[in-house]
Amino acid sequence: MKKLFTISLLMVVLVACHQNNSSVVSEDKEAKAMLQGVWVDEESGNVTFRAKGDTIYFADATSMPTYFRIYKDSLYLGSGAVYGIAKQTEHLFWFNNQNGDLLKLQKGDEAEEEAVQEHSAPSILTYTHQVKIDSVVSYNNTRYHWYIAINPTKYKVTKRSYNEDGLEVENVYYDNIMHISVFVGANKLFSSDFHKQQFKGIVPESFLNEAILANMEYSHVDADGLHFNATLCIPDGASCYMVETTISYTGVSSMKLVEY
Repeated sequence: MKKLFTISLLMVVLVACHQNNSSVVSEDKEAKAMLQGVWVDEESGNVTFRAKGDTIYFADATSMPTYFRIYKDSLYLGSGAVYGIAKQTEHLFWFNNQNGDLLKLQKGDEAEEEAVQEHSAPSILTYTHQVKIDSVVSYNNTRYHWYIAINPTKYKVTKRSYNEDGLEVENVYYDNIMHISVFVGANKLFSSDFHKQQFKGIVPESFLNEAILANMEYSHVDADGLHFNATLCIPDGASCYMVETTISYTGVSSMKLVEY
C-alpha cells in the first residue's frame, strides 16, 4: 500500500511539473537584449518606441505601455499582435507592421531617449467637458421644462487602434454620464442618470466596450412624450450609434435604436 501511495504521489508531481513547464512562454533572450533602448524610424527620423526590460513604451504618451517578447523571428505584443522580423542587429530593427509594410528602425542616441518617458499609465484623454442645457416646450397646452447635464467621469474606456507606424496600441478615454430631468411647473415628472451600460441590448456589446456615451440632445415632443437622442461613439472614430430615449407623460422612459 505504501509503495502504491509513493508511485501515485510521484505521478502527481510529474504531471504538475509538466503543466508548469507547458505554461512557460518561450522567447529569444538574446534578441530581446538587443532590442533594449530607443528606436527611431529611418525614414521620418521620429522616435517609434523605447524597449526596457519586457516593456515597450510608445512615443505617444496617450498610448499604454505593452509587454513584448521575441520568438522565432517574430515580435509579440501583450495585445496579441504579432509582427514578423525581417532584420535585427544591435543597431537595426526591421519588421513588417500591421499593413505588411516594412518598418525600418535604427537605434537612437541618449538625446532621443528623452523623447520617450517611462510611464506605468498613459495620459488619459478627456473627450468632452461638462455641459448643462435646458429649455421649455409645450404640448396640449402644458409646459414641460427639460434639463440635460453631460458629466465627465473617471470611468476609463480602452480603445485599440493603430498608430502612424502601423503598430497596435491602446488609448484610454474617460466616459460620460448623462442626466435628464423633466418638470411640469414645480413638479418633477422625470429625473435620472444615463450610463453607457444601460444601452446594452440596443447597441452591440463589442461596440459598447470601446465606446463612450458622447452626447445627449433634445429632439422633439409629440403624443408619446419628450424625445432625446443619445450618441455612443468610438473615440476619434467615425462609428456611432444614436439611441432615442422617450420620456412619457407618466414619467416612464423607453429606448430604441434610431441609426448607426
